[in-house]
Amino acid sequence: MAKPKRRYVCQACGSVTTRWQGQCPDCSEWNTLVEEAPETVFSARHDLSGGGRKVVFVPLDHPVALPPRRKTGLAEFDRALGGGLVAGSAVLMGGDPGIGKSTLLLQAAAQIARDNRDGAGASAVYISGEEASDQVRLRAGRLGLGSAPLLLASATSVRDILTTLGTMAPPALVVIDSIQTMHSDQIEGAPGTVSQVRACAFELIRYAKDSGAAVVLVGHVTKDGSIAGPRVLEHMVDVVMSFEGERSHQYRILRAIKNRFGAVDEIGVFAMAGAGLEEVSNPSLLFLSGRSEPVPGSAIFPALEGTRPVLVEIQALTVRLASGATPRRAVVGWDSGRLAMLLAVLEARCGLNFSSAEVYLNVAGGYRLTDPAADLAVAAALVSALADKPLPADAVWFGEVSLAGEVRPVAHSAIRLREAAKLGFGKTYGPAINDSDAGAHHTALTLLPNLVDRIVGAD
Repeated sequence: MAKPKRRYVCQACGSVTTRWQGQCPDCSEWNTLVEEAPETVFSARHDLSGGGRKVVFVPLDHPVALPPRRKTGLAEFDRALGGGLVAGSAVLMGGDPGIGKSTLLLQAAAQIARDNRDGAGASAVYISGEEASDQVRLRAGRLGLGSAPLLLASATSVRDILTTLGTMAPPALVVIDSIQTMHSDQIEGAPGTVSQVRACAFELIRYAKDSGAAVVLVGHVTKDGSIAGPRVLEHMVDVVMSFEGERSHQYRILRAIKNRFGAVDEIGVFAMAGAGLEEVSNPSLLFLSGRSEPVPGSAIFPALEGTRPVLVEIQALTVRLASGATPRRAVVGWDSGRLAMLLAVLEARCGLNFSSAEVYLNVAGGYRLTDPAADLAVAAALVSALADKPLPADAVWFGEVSLAGEVRPVAHSAIRLREAAKLGFGKTYGPAINDSDAGAHHTALTLLPNLVDRIVGAD
C-alpha cells in the first residue's frame, strides 16, 4: 500500500504545501504551517459523517394518530397488555413449561382469526417450531377452536418464515412458538444460542415494525424462572409478559414485566379447565374459595394488582418446641426477610415470644404477595395463631408496619375497602384514612400493640 502523503496547511490563508517551512510562500506569515493527519483507507472507510440517508425528525407536539390496538377476544389478556395488542409491537412471553403459554396464544390467535373472518388477507398466523401442524390442530380441536380460520405452520428457519410472510398481506398477529427454536443461516451456531436468539429476534422485530403486524415471541425460562437467552432480548421487545402459576392449582396469572404502551402493574387471571384457559373476572372468589368455619391463624388481606383489588387469605401456624431446639421459619408466597422483620417487631414492641416456636406462613391458592400493605394482615394471622384465637370471619386487615411498631397508611385504601364491602366483609382494620373513604365499620389502628390487644382481648 502506498505511503500517504503529508499535507501542511497554512492557518492564515489556507494554502497547502507538501513540506514544512517556516514562512508561508503565499501569505508570507511565519510559523503558520500545520501538518494535517493524512486520510488513510481505514479512516475513509469508517468515516460515518456522510453517505447515509437523512433522518426525518418529528416534533413531539406534532399531532399524529396513535397506533391502534386490537382486542384479542380475551378480556384478561387485553387488561394485562394495557388495552390490547398494538400494531407493529413485539411481545415476549415467558413461563414455566406446561403453564399454558401455547394454549393462551392459540386461543387469542383463533379469536382474532374468527373476528376477521371476512377481512382481506390473513388475520392471524401461528408458527410452531416445537410441534407439527397436525399436533397444533389436534390441540385446537380439543380446545374447541377447530373451526377458526387460523393459519398454522411448522418451521424453524427465520429466512423461510420472513420470505413466506413477505408474499402475503401482513397479518394482525404472528405467534412464534418459540424463539429458542428459531435459527438464522447468517449466524453460526445451534438454535437457542445467544447469537442465534438475538439475531432471529432482531429480524422478527424488524418485520413487525415494517409491516405493522403484532409479533408474539414465546420464550423459554431457566430453572430460576427468568427468561432464557440474552438479557438484551428483553430490551429489544416492547412488552415482556410472565405467565405464572402453580401446577397444583388451577389459576394462572398473566403479569406484564415491561410494557412500553401501558402500565406494568396490571394482571390477568385465568383458570385452567378442560377446554383451555377460562377468564376469571372476580379473582377474589377464586382465592377465598373453601373457607367455612373461622380458624386461628387465618386473615384476609385486600391485595392490589394495578387497579384490580384481589382478596387473598393469609394462613399462619405456630408450633411450640422443646427448650433448646432450633425453630424453623417457612414462608410460601411472601418474603422470608420481611417475615423475620415482622417477628422481630412483634417481639420487641408487643412482648410476644416467637423465639421458641416454629412459624409457618402461607398465602392460600399459591398467590405471591409483594404489597407492603400485607404487613398488618400477616401480623394478625401470626398473633391469632400464637394466641389460638380465630379472627372475625367478616374482617379484612391491611397496613404497613414500621420497625417502631407503627401502622402506616398505604395506597388506594378506598379501592381495597370497596372490594371488601362488595364481597360481604363488614369489618376493616388498618391505618387511619379519610372519613369519606373509611365507612362505618373501619377501625383505625395506629400501633401494632393495638392489634395485639384487639385479638387477644386485653382491651
